[in-house]
Amino acid sequence: MSVSTDEQPVPSAAEESASHAPVLIHVPVEKRFPLLGLAERYALLLLTAGICLYFSVSPESGDVFASLSNVNVVLGGQTAVLMIAIAAVFPLVAGHIDFSLGATTAASMVLAAGLMSRHDMPLSVCVLACLVMGALVGLANGVAVTVFGMNPFVTTLGVATLLGGIILWYTGGQTIFQGISPDLRIFGSSKIAGLPQVTAVVAVVAVIAWYVLSNTPYGRSLYAVGSNPVSARLVGLRVGRNVMLAFVISGTIAGAAGVLQLSRTGSATADSGTSLLFPALAAVFLGATAIRPGFFNVVGTVIGALFVSFSVSGLTLSGADSWVSPVFNGIALLVAVGLSTWLGARRRSRQ
Repeated sequence: MSVSTDEQPVPSAAEESASHAPVLIHVPVEKRFPLLGLAERYALLLLTAGICLYFSVSPESGDVFASLSNVNVVLGGQTAVLMIAIAAVFPLVAGHIDFSLGATTAASMVLAAGLMSRHDMPLSVCVLACLVMGALVGLANGVAVTVFGMNPFVTTLGVATLLGGIILWYTGGQTIFQGISPDLRIFGSSKIAGLPQVTAVVAVVAVIAWYVLSNTPYGRSLYAVGSNPVSARLVGLRVGRNVMLAFVISGTIAGAAGVLQLSRTGSATADSGTSLLFPALAAVFLGATAIRPGFFNVVGTVIGALFVSFSVSGLTLSGADSWVSPVFNGIALLVAVGLSTWLGARRRSRQ
């Protein structure tokens, strides 16, 4: 009589109890507490609205702060800052920072003013020259970082210093204000629907940047590169090319910012652009705490820029001393970097 050898092993008590153990599934906090997730995404927007409401009803600033003229001053004055902030988003999404954007904007102003004032170049040629110059600065940064493996912090800081020296050499420390195209001045002072015309240009740039980063394969690839460049390279993404293009786009937007700023001020100084860069970085890092917490994004950046600009305007109208504005910008930048770093680390820990 044959004996069957197909008997199944009897599971041990430990194995049987393990088979009936509950499986723990991690559920993100945002799904367990939807209101908490909404609060995290829109806290900066609500804070901006609260700041505006406070300064609108405050006896010291209310009459002027809530006026359309003050809104025009704030929006028009923040044109270059917001453009630089949008420009900074592209390399930051890819995991790099560009400290040359303020200097690129300042150099663009000087280039456009110099071409018009000293060489009688038409406005269209000056605008094109500024865009090309910005793209070339971005390309130089991109090549240094991706091809030669140079540290982006040191590289872009060095480029900013170089551009500052060139600006000082070209201007001789003087302001260029003669020979600026009247058409450019008119454009900078004109309004659409009661708001500065340059604000409409910034809005168009912001919408295009948002669409590129949120709805195109290139934008999604940049987020992948910034999240994990090694994994991005393993799945076939061309990391170097994408990062280089991010620097080129960033530099081009900064070049355009210089033209817009020149249209508002009507002159170009020997300034190195530092006063434009740090408020822009504060806006970008604040933006990483809103809409898509832990991610650099265009919509959050716009909200961050509005928060900083209207807060400084309200403090100024309330009688704050001149030192309050740089102190506020510095504190906003430190808080923004801390919050965005914490949110990014929390996001990576949940992946």
